[in-house]
Amino acid sequence: MPIPDEKRAGPGRKPSWLLTRAPGGPAYAALKKKLHSLELHTVCEEANCPNQGECWGTGTATVMILGDICTRACRFCDVRSGDPAGMVDDAEPEKVAAMLADLDLRYVVVTSVDRDDLPDGGAGHFARTITAIRTRHPDLMLEVLIPDFRGSHPALTNVIAAGPEVVAHNVEVVPRLTRTARDRRASWELSLRVLADIKVLAPDVRRAPVWTKSSLMVGLGESEPEMAAAMDELRSVGVDFLTVGQYLQPSRRHLAVQEYVTPEQFERYRTMGEEKGFAYVASGPLVRSSYRAGEYFIAAVIESGRAVT
Repeated sequence: MPIPDEKRAGPGRKPSWLLTRAPGGPAYAALKKKLHSLELHTVCEEANCPNQGECWGTGTATVMILGDICTRACRFCDVRSGDPAGMVDDAEPEKVAAMLADLDLRYVVVTSVDRDDLPDGGAGHFARTITAIRTRHPDLMLEVLIPDFRGSHPALTNVIAAGPEVVAHNVEVVPRLTRTARDRRASWELSLRVLADIKVLAPDVRRAPVWTKSSLMVGLGESEPEMAAAMDELRSVGVDFLTVGQYLQPSRRHLAVQEYVTPEQFERYRTMGEEKGFAYVASGPLVRSSYRAGEYFIAAVIESGRAVT
């Protein structure tokens, strides 16, 4: 069956449901100024996320630590790729904590580029950042969106022990598209194992529950049965929260969009995920892995009765 014109990918052919307002407003401006003054990065800016204004203006932010150069080169991502040569800003954890202490935020996501140049993949830096945030802002809800750390248990343990409420790791695409979209050092199997290991390791290193989260992009040629199978695999390792969003091509050198998925299809994915047992599914054309994460997390906790699968 041919793809309808409004769903067909192509230059200048984005459908109406993907149009967003340019970011602005006092809350957005204040957060951006503060981040830049402390030389901090956000994945919101580095990856050209379309939701910066909405998220930053409603008390949610995603901070990217460990610099802005990624050692991997996924074919969907606009973050710069290269060799950071082991460079780390040792003052960054305190900078992040100081910034958050001055802002009226409810929920923060801390993520990073991949740092295969570091022996622990940057896990220790994650842990120090979490600890610094907790010291200054103990009531802040904190999610970490982590790389795969090459599957290292000591690295995962270090991050979990620092005490984030949510540990997220993105599988990004359905299994069949992993080699097409992701760096050769990443794999569906490794990502799934990381998500499984978080649940297994958590009871041994902390008493508080740990929720896990992952994300799938659509619009790259996946089918609904492939999405259903991917969700089943994520649930098989206890993933609690799932986000599903439209892939948008950052530049001509990145993977081309195959299809603009309709809002109705996203709604089917949301229903499908909830029926499969996810505590909460955020599914929509502009949803990203940390899109308005605070609201989604709060809703999930209320609806799940603080149960962890």
